[in-house]
Amino acid sequence: MVGAAAGGRGGGYGGAVTPFAVLPAPAPTPTLIAAVAALAALADTTDGAAALSEHTLLALRHGGAGTHLVARWTESGEVVGYAHLGATGAEWVVHPLWRRRGIGRALATAALAAASAPGAAGSPAPVAAADATATPPGTADAAPGTAGSDAAPSGPVSAADTGGSGGADGAGGVRRDGTVGSGLAVWAHGDHPAASALALRLGFARARELWQLRRRLTDDAAAPELPAGVRLRAYVPDADDAAWLALNARAFASHPEQGAWTADDLAQRRAEPWFDPAGFLLAERVDDGALVGFHWTKMHPAAGGTAALGEVYVLGVDPAANGRGLGRALTLAGLHHLRGRGLDTVLLYVDEANAAAVRLYTRLGFVRHTTDVQYRH
Repeated sequence: MVGAAAGGRGGGYGGAVTPFAVLPAPAPTPTLIAAVAALAALADTTDGAAALSEHTLLALRHGGAGTHLVARWTESGEVVGYAHLGATGAEWVVHPLWRRRGIGRALATAALAAASAPGAAGSPAPVAAADATATPPGTADAAPGTAGSDAAPSGPVSAADTGGSGGADGAGGVRRDGTVGSGLAVWAHGDHPAASALALRLGFARARELWQLRRRLTDDAAAPELPAGVRLRAYVPDADDAAWLALNARAFASHPEQGAWTADDLAQRRAEPWFDPAGFLLAERVDDGALVGFHWTKMHPAAGGTAALGEVYVLGVDPAANGRGLGRALTLAGLHHLRGRGLDTVLLYVDEANAAAVRLYTRLGFVRHTTDVQYRH
């Protein structure tokens, strides 16, 4: 796909029409990977939100399945935008210095075309919107599972966060007016006006809100009270993998992205520089050692003048262990762990329609920090 933009960077071409091209990159090279990572990092700083999800960045670096679309300024060859379309959706980002030139629209149109192609996966999923940013970090909730960074800015989403569409279109991409959409979903991070405007112009409908909640770790938190017969310990790499993957699948049975994690998905996260097994808390039965819940915390390093942050990355409870207060206890245990690492603030994500989760986190001292809006095509 080729687009045309009036004027060059900062009008440097004196109003001349300078084209850009959006083309697939079947096998991203190290040079391209570095360029996209740098572009995304700049967008992160500019927009105050993650430009690309952890899932997309891992797919880019490790050659995961999906379609990579790259926007290059024709005259210079510079990478000015990037989009990724996977089995669960798409997201895109435009270089902050090259916005308002139609690049975001071209990337979005290319992603929609790829999603509508014969044989393309049509499952709705997190997608980045417009020339603003990219996707949301997962979510945390009070129910069987809660995921953090992949469902949105950094990870997975909770099982209970799959409902409450708030006006979403019906299944299979069929809209309420009878027309057929592609099934893709778009996240406008921070409810960015430009992202929202582009989504609406392209035929997306507002479907859902995801709240980022934050809490000061310097505020006192109650000590975790585990149910009788349950104890906490740290994850042991390799030895706990099979049991944890099985528990994760049960906790996120209604969330296909998180619940379908494989050993490779786990290994990729373990290889990330932020991974710390001491912050991956497992709840097990005392009598037989069976895993019944977990709270995987994450530490975001200080960057761009922003202080380091903790995150409720993924929190899950075996459905058979629900109703015993284990989710609350695991949440508190994770907060105490992050505070012990010297962090001042923790974040998590929750669907605004998940009233039970919102109540739980509000009672634990969390307050809303930002809002991401999902649009569905």
